[in-house]
Amino acid sequence: MTLALPRLGFGGAPIGNLFTPVSDEEARAAVEAAWQAGVRLFDTAPHYGLGLSERRLGAALAGRAGYVLSTKVGRLLERGEAGPDTEGFAVTSDLRRRWDFSADGVRRSLDDSLGRLGLPSIDVALIHDPDDHAEQALSEAYPALAALRDEGAARAIGLGMNQWRLPLRFVQETDIDVVMLAGRYTLLDQSGLPLLEECAARGVQMIAAGVFNSGLLATDEPGGTFDYAPASAELVDRARKIAAVCGRHGVTLPQAAIAFPLRHPAVSSIVLGSRTADEVRRNTALAAQPAPEELWAELASEGLVRASTG
Repeated sequence: MTLALPRLGFGGAPIGNLFTPVSDEEARAAVEAAWQAGVRLFDTAPHYGLGLSERRLGAALAGRAGYVLSTKVGRLLERGEAGPDTEGFAVTSDLRRRWDFSADGVRRSLDDSLGRLGLPSIDVALIHDPDDHAEQALSEAYPALAALRDEGAARAIGLGMNQWRLPLRFVQETDIDVVMLAGRYTLLDQSGLPLLEECAARGVQMIAAGVFNSGLLATDEPGGTFDYAPASAELVDRARKIAAVCGRHGVTLPQAAIAFPLRHPAVSSIVLGSRTADEVRRNTALAAQPAPEELWAELASEGLVRASTG
C-alpha cells in the first residue's frame, strides 16, 4: 500500500453522540481544533450515531485537502420506526442498523457512507466488528472491498475490531492494507502483540485505537472504566503502579498511554476520540510531549508492560 497514514488521528465516535449529546457546533469546533493542531487522519463509521458522525465529519472537512479519512462497512442503516438509539449513542432516528457482510451489503454500505460524507471515494475502508460473522467477512466482505480498492473507490482496505485473533487471520489469509485495533495494545493490555508482530512482518499498517481503554488511562489518577465497564480493583491497582513509574520520569499516565503504542514498528498511527475542542487540544498537546526511554525500560523491568517495543 502506498497510502501514508498520519501519526495522529481524530476518532469520530464521540461526535456521533457516543453516550452523551454533542451539538453540531461543538462537533465542528472539535474537528477544527484537530485540523489546526495538524491532525490529518480522521476516522468514522455508520455505526457512530447512525450516520451522524459521518455527516458531521464530512461537513467539517468539506473543501479541505491533504487528509486521510477512514470509514467502515458491515452495518447497513435502514429506515424503521423512529426512536432513541439502543447501542450507546444519544440520538433519536428512524434509522436502524442491520449486520451485512455480503458483497452487495459492503458495496451498498460504502456507497451510503460516501453520500453522507459528500465524497466520491474514501481513503480507507474497514470491515467493522465481524466477530460473529468471521467466515462471511473473509469470503464475501473482503473480496468485495478488494474489488472496490481495484476500482478506486477506496485507496486502502482492512479491518477494525476490539479483538486481535480474527484480524490475525485476515493478515495471514488476505491482502489487507490496514488493521485498526482498539484496546488490545495499550499500557494495560498487550494481548494483541501476536497480531502486531505479524503486521510488522507482512507490511500491514496498524492503527491503534482505544489507547485509554475507555477511561482508566485517560486521567493522571487512574479510575473509571476499562473497556466500557467498571474497572476491576486489580486493573486500577496496576494502572496506579504504572502511573507511579510515569511520575518518577515526569510523565503523566495519559501521556504515556498515547506514546506507548507508537513505539511498536507495526503501529503507524493512533486515533484519539474527542468530543470537544478542549479535549482535542489536550490530547494533541499530550501527544507532542516526548517520553524518555528510561520510562519504558523501568516499566518493562517492573513487569508492568511486555518489553517488545522500539
